[in-house]
Amino acid sequence: MDACTLGDLLDVIGGPSVRLHTAPAGLTVPVAEVLLYDAHAPLPHLPGALLLAVGVRAAAAGPLVRAAAEAGMTGVVVRGPDGPVGEAAARGMALLSVDEDAAWHHVHLLLASAIGARPAASGSGLGDLFALADAIAAAAGGATAIEDPRQRILAYSTVAGQAVDEDRRQGILGLQVPASSENTEQYRVLFAADRPVRLPALRDADLPRLAMPVRAGGETLGSVWVVDGGTLAPDAEETLAQGASTAALLLLRARAAQELARHQNSDLLRRLLDGTADASTAAQRLGLEGSLRVAAFVLDSAASVPDAERTALRLLDVVRLQCEARYGRHACVLVDGVVYALLPGPGARHRALAEDIVARAGQALRVPVRAALGEVVPDVGGVVDSRADADLVLRVLDRDLPVATVDEVRPRITLLRLTELLSERRELSAGAWRRVLAYDAEHGTDYARTLVCWLDAGCDMAGAAKLLAVHPNTCRYRLRQAQQHTGIDLDDPDERLMLWLQLRVLAGLRGATS
Repeated sequence: MDACTLGDLLDVIGGPSVRLHTAPAGLTVPVAEVLLYDAHAPLPHLPGALLLAVGVRAAAAGPLVRAAAEAGMTGVVVRGPDGPVGEAAARGMALLSVDEDAAWHHVHLLLASAIGARPAASGSGLGDLFALADAIAAAAGGATAIEDPRQRILAYSTVAGQAVDEDRRQGILGLQVPASSENTEQYRVLFAADRPVRLPALRDADLPRLAMPVRAGGETLGSVWVVDGGTLAPDAEETLAQGASTAALLLLRARAAQELARHQNSDLLRRLLDGTADASTAAQRLGLEGSLRVAAFVLDSAASVPDAERTALRLLDVVRLQCEARYGRHACVLVDGVVYALLPGPGARHRALAEDIVARAGQALRVPVRAALGEVVPDVGGVVDSRADADLVLRVLDRDLPVATVDEVRPRITLLRLTELLSERRELSAGAWRRVLAYDAEHGTDYARTLVCWLDAGCDMAGAAKLLAVHPNTCRYRLRQAQQHTGIDLDDPDERLMLWLQLRVLAGLRGATS
């Protein structure tokens, strides 16, 4: 694997977690390791290292930057925004910062994991488990499998000539241990133990097992199983215990790689949605190609949610699970309480998927959920526009319409945007409509509502009278009086258009629902 660079590192964890202030040597400088500063020990010569300024205030870190430069290091990480940027630039050192309240041990773990688990690293990070399974099988003398806590098989040995049974064969074929009540009891015994456990065969044709739970810090990460075909080595239990310890390290490393990859993808998607990421780079890293659209999911704001932040995270899990089940690897992110997902085109089935997610999420979270679908765009370059569409659609959804595409509600969102535009500009909010409303308020007339009903009815007097529940002659009389008293010209199509638009969007009058 090629050496990790500063640019690689920032791609993984840059942004809110770690901020770059200066990099005079560029982003291609190597980052080999991360080091905690110890004021009581001499600074070692470590080219390519990042030095964490433990116990040193950011504003007073100038001498430490100089010392790190002399030691050949790549950069210094300070806590807080007031680091010595000028000193770092002068010394050719990268200067990064983390939040004031960030724990140094957490920063160290984050950076160290990112250096060892950047995107160039192999897929799931579980490849070494197969080598470990082979090593345990060879040393212990029996076919070996490594499982997660849900009895899914993560890796298995391939040492020739070792005895296996039908449970082993079926488990490997489906990468899942066959379920049974007997299995459940054996797992209960296993996970209660802290050393290798010998378990009897479940059926006459099966073979017994030697098993060991895999734990780290009190957390059960899985288990290791060795088939006992009568040829186990005398020290098989010791071999298994050592193997389980190594499996714990590999599983933790794989988890770190997966979490960091997810963090990187989420940050990249967030930047793609707000237009600050390079579209072609994002498409390559997120595996996006062809047409797509943005779907937005949000908890109903009118519902009472005791822990909205936690519930929104659960909504993200539901959306991600359903999208991954439909499309495989998928891009989802939570931004300001809204879960955004990129749905690959064509868009014929997107609405059905959104409806299914809304139903499932509402049932699982016990909170109504709404979903908005932006326009289908030809490539990732249009994601910003599709996201803007989805955000607008969210604003016009209600209890009667919890899911909609932008095309289904385009008149609503157009009027919404017009309302905002007309309200913001003085010259667009002025006009005859104000005189009509003022006259109604002063004289108790109903000219504004009459005008809206008449215009809604396409200037048809009978249609307007029906909306108003009055005789057509009454409607005709009101319109003549409105023109006489307010000076409006209903023969002018431009004035009719503006009068109708302003009364509808600014005064909020609706003829059909009055």
